Amino acid sequence: MSTPPGVTPEVQRRREHIRTATNIREPDGNLRGRVFYPAAALSLAFVAIAAFWPDSLSKGMTRANELFVGSLDWYYVVATFLCVAFCIFVALSPFGRTVLGRTGEDPEFGLISWFAMLFSAGMGIGLMFYGVAEPLFHFASPRPEIQPPNLDGPGGAIAPETTEAARQAMTTTFLHWGLHPWAVYALVGLGVAYAIHRRNRPVSIRYALEPLLGNRVTGGAGDVIDIVAIIGTLFGVATSLGLGVAQIAAGMEHLGFVEDGESKALQIGVIAFITLLATISVASGVGKGIRYLSNLNLGLAVLLLFLVLFLGPTLFVLRDFVFSIGQYLQDFFHLSFMTMPFEGKSATAWLGSWTTFYWGWWIAWSPFVGIFIARISRGRTIAEFIGGVLLVPTVVSFLWFSVMGGNALHREIFGNGGLIGEGGAVDQNTALFDMLQALPGGAFMAGVALLMVAVFFVTSSDSGSFVIDMLATGGSAEPPVWSRIFWSVLSGGIAAILIYATADPAAALGALQTMSILTALPVTFVLFGIAISLIQALSAEQHRERRLEHEVLREQMLRESVDATVETLSSGTERARTEPSFVGRGARRRNSGEGSTRA
Repeated sequence: MSTPPGVTPEVQRRREHIRTATNIREPDGNLRGRVFYPAAALSLAFVAIAAFWPDSLSKGMTRANELFVGSLDWYYVVATFLCVAFCIFVALSPFGRTVLGRTGEDPEFGLISWFAMLFSAGMGIGLMFYGVAEPLFHFASPRPEIQPPNLDGPGGAIAPETTEAARQAMTTTFLHWGLHPWAVYALVGLGVAYAIHRRNRPVSIRYALEPLLGNRVTGGAGDVIDIVAIIGTLFGVATSLGLGVAQIAAGMEHLGFVEDGESKALQIGVIAFITLLATISVASGVGKGIRYLSNLNLGLAVLLLFLVLFLGPTLFVLRDFVFSIGQYLQDFFHLSFMTMPFEGKSATAWLGSWTTFYWGWWIAWSPFVGIFIARISRGRTIAEFIGGVLLVPTVVSFLWFSVMGGNALHREIFGNGGLIGEGGAVDQNTALFDMLQALPGGAFMAGVALLMVAVFFVTSSDSGSFVIDMLATGGSAEPPVWSRIFWSVLSGGIAAILIYATADPAAALGALQTMSILTALPVTFVLFGIAISLIQALSAEQHRERRLEHEVLREQMLRESVDATVETLSSGTERARTEPSFVGRGARRRNSGEGSTRA
């Protein structure tokens, strides 16, 4: 690590002393009972209620959906937009020059490797589940928003399966998978990265709020923060697993492996098998299990993306990609604040199934993704961090939806159709496989897609379980193996119980969506706390550094002044010693004259 230009070694030394001075105990790998046991008890209580009183749980979920989901849409809209605004402000402010690490430290990973890992973080079961289905759904059943009159028509509700419906289908999808979710992740990741890389704290959400909470971060307040993060991550993982198992079962039926993909027994069996694989992976550790599976899925995703792009209507897809980005940017603020207050209950139901669900899912999932991107971003400036996290996964997601969803829309508008059923019905579980089947080599690509969903299932479970266990041990990079297994099994168990407790797969998905929205609510308060803490910490650091630079400059000027004075006095003394003074010369002349007279 080199000293930055314009910074003296003394300033650098004092900076590091201030930054790393801490009385916080390093995590020893043992469980924190005050975090582990409450989080485990709450989760197991939910599983017990679902197992023994499934009807009561189902009614409770329905009631919660009626009471809360329809009432929280405006709140989640504001919360997610504030995350976007905060990230852009911090990146463009003087805070953006701050390094997430020691000042002048080089990034831990090269730019290409870092982008690749961000790309991997941006991929998941959700892109496989919704990549084809969501654009098709919005095309067949557009959002119930009353459009004002414009050049394209007299306004009113968007007609299904029209050109205008196709346009808004992609922009609505881009809203749900664009800057907003990644701003939520970036906020959590930035708070954690600043704490662990800049302030040398353990890997834990609680330390992202240390500037706000002070010493309370190591007490009960910090425990509550980690418990909230664990519960949010656990149900975020369970939601992903619920989506994944439905698509795996549908893919197995589509490829002829089973007869009934909607069988509860089949879906629970798939969850059990995949959870077993995830448990083996998480028990083996990040280096062996998770990293290998992530690299495998990254390669499969790139392969499938390019096969579909070049075997399908390539030119249409590229045009749609460019056009939809323009539409998204043009309508960004309108989409960001879209609550549709004048459209009635249909709009409330639509928001609960889509936008409100997504914002809740992303917020619940944010501790996991935030910790991941924080760990890989050491040495990046804040501006680099936010720019990379916001832009790279967003562009990748847009490309994925343009390729997958664009192929499906092209088939419906210009081809033989067949992906949309009676009354605008879209089968979210089979839409991807149906679209792939019509392309050359469709059976092969459908098999690749099925494998990807299964691997995403495993990586979501094992990575989420590992992060949960880190939180339960106070930030240990090597949590106990038995507790990793516990969280992995529990996340799979929650998904299985929700499928068992509900009447049909659609109801199970609705229950998962409701749980995501509800568990995200307390996490939003953590997000706001992280934002306030970051502003406090960055402002205080800038103030300290300015004061430190002034002190060092004043000391340096004082030393230089003293050195100059000493040098002046020393040179004057030396001249007095080596050169005869005027008085001395006069005395010698007088003595010389007296001697001559005597002679």
